[in-house]
Amino acid sequence: MTRIGFIGLGVMGYPMAGHLAAAGHEVRVHNRTTAKAEAWLGDHGGTLAASPREAAEGADIVMTIVGNDDDVRSVVFGDDGALGTMAESTVLIDHTTASADLARELHQRCHQVGVGFIDAPVSGGQAGAENGALTVMCGGDTEVFDRVAPVVDAYAVAVTLVGPAGSGQLTKMVNQLCIAGLVQGLSEGLHLGMKAGLDMDVVVDVISKGAAGSWQMANRGSTMTRGEFDFGFAVDWMRKDLGIALTEGDRLGARLPVAALVDQFYAQVQARGHNRWDTSSLIDLLTNP
Repeated sequence: MTRIGFIGLGVMGYPMAGHLAAAGHEVRVHNRTTAKAEAWLGDHGGTLAASPREAAEGADIVMTIVGNDDDVRSVVFGDDGALGTMAESTVLIDHTTASADLARELHQRCHQVGVGFIDAPVSGGQAGAENGALTVMCGGDTEVFDRVAPVVDAYAVAVTLVGPAGSGQLTKMVNQLCIAGLVQGLSEGLHLGMKAGLDMDVVVDVISKGAAGSWQMANRGSTMTRGEFDFGFAVDWMRKDLGIALTEGDRLGARLPVAALVDQFYAQVQARGHNRWDTSSLIDLLTNP
């Protein structure tokens, strides 16, 4: 049993913390909205912390999954931040999709007080979190990673150390760039097939068995052709992630023209008021111009 302080019970954090409790760990949760934390306690037991600082007190591992860089800084470094009560040799794991610069900052600040740090963004969406089947991309020191990987396994299908601090976040950027281009290509292909009057269920079934097959096609192909988007990974979140990747691309001198274009397509979906639609909603710009 590991004592865990878990901060952030959104659509991802809520089930992730639940898997930790189900695995027998002692979980103390904090969420900005207390009602959400109380609901989690009703589902999973554990204890409630009034602040990130309280969540971290006495914990072996503190996990955060919040909105963005500023949110992470607030729950870690703020007046009631978690780092203030973390003891030496404990570990902070940040599952937030954030910048690589923030990950390096967290690593440095944690190292100064003898705390281990792993940046560990996840992929797999809400369904992956609920099913305990997330892919976790990690950056940090090998010794720290080896200590915490068995705990992270509670909600993961793969937990991989990619490199030093920041490598997890950089890998997540690569992941999101690949998804963005794929979803636009899938949208255009399905749109053409629909315009041609093809039976798209048959088409998706056929081409998914070949080189065009992908997770997006298998899990979103049929819903895209039906115009169903009220679920999944929200457009708002994808735009946040693409913004991080595009900023990093500018810093590194990496040309990302397709990502920049798809980011603007997502901006059009937002302008239509569909901020919470799934990222597969790119096809709506084609079917409903």
